[in-house]
Amino acid sequence: MRFDWRAISGPALTATTALIAFVVDRFLITMPNPAPLFVCIVALASSISGITSGLISAAIAVVSSALFFLDHRTTPGFDTHDVARMLMLAATAAGTAVITGLLRHKWIDAFAAEQEHHATAARLEAALDQVDIGIVLLDSDTRAEFINRAFRDYFALSDAQADSKPPFIALMYHGRDTGAWELPEDELGAFIAERTEKMRAGDSTPININLAGGEVLRFSCTALPDGGRMLSYTPVTDLVRHTDDPANAEYYRSLRGGSVRNLARHLRAAE
Repeated sequence: MRFDWRAISGPALTATTALIAFVVDRFLITMPNPAPLFVCIVALASSISGITSGLISAAIAVVSSALFFLDHRTTPGFDTHDVARMLMLAATAAGTAVITGLLRHKWIDAFAAEQEHHATAARLEAALDQVDIGIVLLDSDTRAEFINRAFRDYFALSDAQADSKPPFIALMYHGRDTGAWELPEDELGAFIAERTEKMRAGDSTPININLAGGEVLRFSCTALPDGGRMLSYTPVTDLVRHTDDPANAEYYRSLRGGSVRNLARHLRAAE
């Protein structure tokens, strides 16, 4: 049988405190009644092991205080004032045990729910890292709270950069600096400004984004209830490129010896 030290720690501490108070009061110096200290111990017992341990500690505290009162009276017995003080202590100790125990129970439930939430979030994050659709979750300030593996691969985004929660505009500038898009240099500024404006407006109209490497991603923005945004980048290269003229296939392959950007522009022209 497992020894539950938490269940007995409160009552044991209450009894030990009462015994020490009696010994010190009898043989060393006069001690004030330790009732306030008992209430603190009752709260500790309830927070560690729950209501039952707290109520047992409260009962020990009330009995010990009654004996302490009796030992300090010049006449035997209790008067009305003593009884009132004992009832007040009993109500305070019992109330402390119940309230603290309920708070402990509520805290444990909240902690368990949070752990379950984190576990679910971790499983979802792992699942999103397995798909080939780029996913970016933005908060209400347009900072990236989550960037999955596909997006990092499409835009050559390092783990350190992705985990730093960059703002959306920083992701756009990163794409510009790495030459991710199949766009002339003089059109990049307008493209970034337009994408940022439509993202902030929550425009859900999907558009195709041509990457310099030849891939085509269908971009979509979804406004979330908390003011954030979910951005998705679905690979549609096969769907878009299927209309390319097969007769030009050898010509496009020959372009691979040139720059990737030129290859992408010729492929776009073939559409």
